[in-house]
Amino acid sequence: MPPIYYLALGFAFTLGACIGSFLNVCIYRIPAGESIVSPPSRCPNCGAGIRWYQNIPILSYLLLGGKCASCKVRISPRYPLVEALTGLLFVLVLYYFGISWATPVYWLFVATLVVITFIDLDHQIIPDVISLPGIPIGFACSFAIPWISWSDSLLGILIGGGSLFLVAFVYELLTKKEGMGGGDIKLLAMLGAFLGWKAVLPIIFISSLLGSLVGVPVMLLKKADSKLAIPFGPFLAAGALIFLFWGRAIIHWYLSFFVT
Repeated sequence: MPPIYYLALGFAFTLGACIGSFLNVCIYRIPAGESIVSPPSRCPNCGAGIRWYQNIPILSYLLLGGKCASCKVRISPRYPLVEALTGLLFVLVLYYFGISWATPVYWLFVATLVVITFIDLDHQIIPDVISLPGIPIGFACSFAIPWISWSDSLLGILIGGGSLFLVAFVYELLTKKEGMGGGDIKLLAMLGAFLGWKAVLPIIFISSLLGSLVGVPVMLLKKADSKLAIPFGPFLAAGALIFLFWGRAIIHWYLSFFVT
């Protein structure tokens, strides 16, 4: 492959890692109701400001030995993990979609999923401030994606949000307990907006499968605590990413069983 190809992938990773640094701010501040713009980045322990050369994605964490430069308290390794994960996802988007309008759209999409995943893991919530604007944004972005029409996106919103709402309604009707959070319903509507209605059922299937593979062992380790709360948002996000990168191949593989 030509050197320019590797330069482009390197640029994508660097851009993603820098975006990931900002996503760490969003993950920490949005649930707390704080501004993601000001004040500038600071140590959550001592409150000391973080200078620009101490805020270089991944590299600064390694050079500082994973500790705050001021108070020497250990910094969570999740910060560089989020940066590296976002960089890797940006590389995958560029690799699969090339230089096209789809690439910046899906860069925005995967960055949003990273924030939602870690907030849901920490607080068991999916903030409306992310998912609700994501629905019209995903619909608007459908006009830039040749293989997703505006009608596909609109149906994705209706089927995505409607299917989980129906499941939640029936479950609550039968058990008198809430089994599906409203945040998950809004998230699937957003996923349908970005990926179209054909993605909804595969995402539900994949996320449910992943949730079972992870949730059942966790519940067993927790002595079969049936009330153990396991957030479903990260599994929906994982299902969406799997469909984004390998959805067409999965659908073709599945349909091959019915074609003679």
